[in-house]
Amino acid sequence: MHRNLYPATAPKIVNAPVVIVMVGLPARGKSYISRKLARYLNWIGVSTKVFSLGDYRRNMMEVSQFDHSFFDPNNPNGMLIREQCAERILNDVVKWLEGKKKVAIFDATNSSRKRRQHIVEHCAKHECKVMFIESVVDDPAIVRANVMAVKISSPDYAGVEPEQACEDFLARIEHYKQAYEPLCMAQDKHISYMKIINGGTNFVVNQLHGYLESRIAYYLMNIQITPKAIYLTRHGESAYNLKGRIGGDSDLSPRGYEYARKLSEFMKSQNLDDLKVWTSEYKRTIQTAENLQDLPQERWTALNEIDAGVCEGMTYEEIQEKYPEDFARRDEDKFHYRYSRGESYEDLVARLEPVIMELERQQNVLVICHQAVARCLLAYFLDKNYEQLPYIKVPLHSVLKLTSVGYGCQVEKFDLNIPAVNTHRSKPEDVSVTRDSQHALNTVPEHE
Repeated sequence: MHRNLYPATAPKIVNAPVVIVMVGLPARGKSYISRKLARYLNWIGVSTKVFSLGDYRRNMMEVSQFDHSFFDPNNPNGMLIREQCAERILNDVVKWLEGKKKVAIFDATNSSRKRRQHIVEHCAKHECKVMFIESVVDDPAIVRANVMAVKISSPDYAGVEPEQACEDFLARIEHYKQAYEPLCMAQDKHISYMKIINGGTNFVVNQLHGYLESRIAYYLMNIQITPKAIYLTRHGESAYNLKGRIGGDSDLSPRGYEYARKLSEFMKSQNLDDLKVWTSEYKRTIQTAENLQDLPQERWTALNEIDAGVCEGMTYEEIQEKYPEDFARRDEDKFHYRYSRGESYEDLVARLEPVIMELERQQNVLVICHQAVARCLLAYFLDKNYEQLPYIKVPLHSVLKLTSVGYGCQVEKFDLNIPAVNTHRSKPEDVSVTRDSQHALNTVPEHE
């Protein structure tokens, strides 16, 4: 009989850092969930890092190929190396969280109750809370599809034919099954855990405490792993764009109306039967969608442009002249700076969280929005940090297609060849910023 895993070892600090421990057989989507969750938490301002045992194993061995025999529980050398890697991860997790970080994600099978008990005890010594997330998939077709989609491209199978790699990985899974002990209420009822069954068709949630754990569970209940495309574009050029004025609720310019017509043609060429159109409540986004009336449309208050407060309708030159100190402070920290009586990018991220949740649930969506809003949405999908976010380039009259691939997001950029003014304002040279922050989307492939 195994003793209960938690009660005497839980840290007493209410806002203690959290170690999220993945559990599950290989090819069950653990790495996908880990990276997606880390991307979300970092986006909402919770500093998070993924620690992958596979990466540690490859670095320790200094080899790239591992056949299934390495993972046989009767292979003492393989077992020793994997345990050593797990111990290194635990030590690195503690160091990360001691640096005032909030969340560490331990991405591994963690398939035995003995391993999980050790993780709990180790983390408790350093006053860290532990939350287990187990991914359960019992459909062989889904497992094989996951292997073919992701695992055969792993560094473990560099230069190996896909079918051979697939068969070897399926043999690896059989080795893990020999020692796999799933989480269950009978023996783990005192543990904080969440089970995700068959990609989100069912969930089991047990002993979650605190705001952060609840938020994590809510997010994971909303993500889908089915293929979909999200199309993102700004409204067509507006009258205020031509005058260099920010905010407001102006109409489209003649070129903006031309872009609206071109956008309708482009979206029809994508041949998507279930496409939905989302816009803000402002005239310029609604007018951009007016040639898409045959598609279901929804207006979102959350998609409205960042509120510039007292600076609404002004040019940057006018703001610099009238509010020089505020203008300088915004250049120093654009993400956190809040316009007087208005919003900051940080506020905008919080406002857009329901949009992200709904995008995760939907299939194919065209989002017609504004520059600051598009930057925040792209930062989520492209895993950009808060320093990079306010300087992502999102030109007028182009469409970005976002498609989930593997553990990340593929971006395609389509320029619809309608001239427009350039509204991008780079960070001043005298304020430190990396080249990647200023040109976050410069490497996106363009399609004419």
